Amino acid sequence: MARERILVVEDEEDIQELVRYNLAKEGFHVDVVSTGEDALRRAREEMPNLIVLDLMLPGVDGLEVCKVLKSDPKTQGLPIIMLTAKGEESDIVIGLELGADDYITKPFSPKVLVARARNILRRRNKEMPAETSAVRAGEITIDPLRHSVTVKNQAVDLTATEFRVLHFLARKPGWVFTRQQIVDAVRGEDYAVTERSVDVQMVGLRRKLGECSDYIETIRGVGYRFREV
Repeated sequence: MARERILVVEDEEDIQELVRYNLAKEGFHVDVVSTGEDALRRAREEMPNLIVLDLMLPGVDGLEVCKVLKSDPKTQGLPIIMLTAKGEESDIVIGLELGADDYITKPFSPKVLVARARNILRRRNKEMPAETSAVRAGEITIDPLRHSVTVKNQAVDLTATEFRVLHFLARKPGWVFTRQQIVDAVRGEDYAVTERSVDVQMVGLRRKLGECSDYIETIRGVGYRFREV
């Protein structure tokens, strides 16, 4: 994974240097810009493997940068890690719904940032299971063709909605999804799933998964993810 290119968008010089130094130390090629306008230009010109994007930027802010990049067919596949201040849960949710892949709140550990960057690049380089492929994660096996789930080789009886939620999350382990993203991904023609009912589905799923209930992680104020195993 060494020498993959990461674009860092941060206007505070001390944080900018902290991020640049730690990523470069791990072997990444790091480009740094300070404004949203420069971020958009550099992203289109260089097509980095990953963008570390501060949300609080002068001029064009980070959310607008994310929105523009994710709406452009040329750049919509670029993975983005958002850097946010504590308490900006609403911005985190908006950013994830715009297509950002992950977020880190300030102050943050450089080791955590490097780990998150590696995880996202690894996930991007790894082929995601097809919709019809069985997903095996630790002691859970999900088979969409048979519409079956087993935990420790024991069959688990899930409702149709619970199955869709679990399969959606498990196909992208480590990815954080907002409640709205989960609704959009799993609801059928009857539109039975709502943001509020997602929490109810998670309660039911965790109960039925038993000892593997911790595979589904709650991201406070944001949504859920399936734990990487």
